[in-house]
Amino acid sequence: MRLLPALMLATLTGLSPAAHAGVPEFTLEIRQHLFVPDTLTVPAGTKVRLRVINHDPTPEEFESYSLNREKVIMGHQQTIIFIGPLSPGSYDFFGEFNPRTAVGRIVATEL
Repeated sequence: MRLLPALMLATLTGLSPAAHAGVPEFTLEIRQHLFVPDTLTVPAGTKVRLRVINHDPTPEEFESYSLNREKVIMGHQQTIIFIGPLSPGSYDFFGEFNPRTAVGRIVATEL
């Protein structure tokens, strides 16, 4: 039986293809060196998938000390960042390459 390379990799790493099927997804965009929206509300206590889409021609780095995440998103590209489960509260993030304008916050709330 032949397996697709992605399926083989998922099997080797212990992840099934449906491992993240039930994870809620939220979208964050980068436009003109700004995060849009600048505040995202997510459910507390739940792992979430954050899709970051960079509409700018230049790269930006999503960085958050409170979320312990950093990821460079090249111009006109997108990426997925998994966060959580988070305790209720506010978690700041910023763009490493444009820290004065590219700022935002994720708010985890009990739903």
